[in-house]
Amino acid sequence: MTRNTAREIAVHLSYEMNFTRLTAGELLDQRLTAESFAALAEEEPLYSEAPNAKQDQYIRRLVSGVAEHAAELDTYIAKYARGWSFARIPLVASAIMRVAMFEILYMPDVPNGVSINEAVEIAKKYETPETVKFINGILGSFVRQELPEEKKEN
Repeated sequence: MTRNTAREIAVHLSYEMNFTRLTAGELLDQRLTAESFAALAEEEPLYSEAPNAKQDQYIRRLVSGVAEHAAELDTYIAKYARGWSFARIPLVASAIMRVAMFEILYMPDVPNGVSINEAVEIAKKYETPETVKFINGILGSFVRQELPEEKKEN
């Protein structure tokens, strides 16, 4: 499994957080098992390989961080969603942006450009071209406006 795949799985799980009463930890414990991946692999090739320890840790960090900082991340999304009310933003698009923004804000080992590019690539699989542009625009504005100069280059 590549980091790209782990990131996309984190987006799936962040999206799923919208529909469950489970905590992030409970959801992760249920979903990050070989049995769960085997069951999902039949429908979604993304789950054909269960994560190793490093990938598991990365997915857990992203999903837990997105859950913990959801209000903050949503505030940034709403701030830069010019012409869109937050309620109008597709839940998948919100999950994609939350994951990317969390990486940008809290995972300095991941370059900003990588977070944005990966978010756009994931969005291309699930969203309309208009929404992909919207996501790219929000993330670009977010980095330009919210980050100090020394972190913009990351």
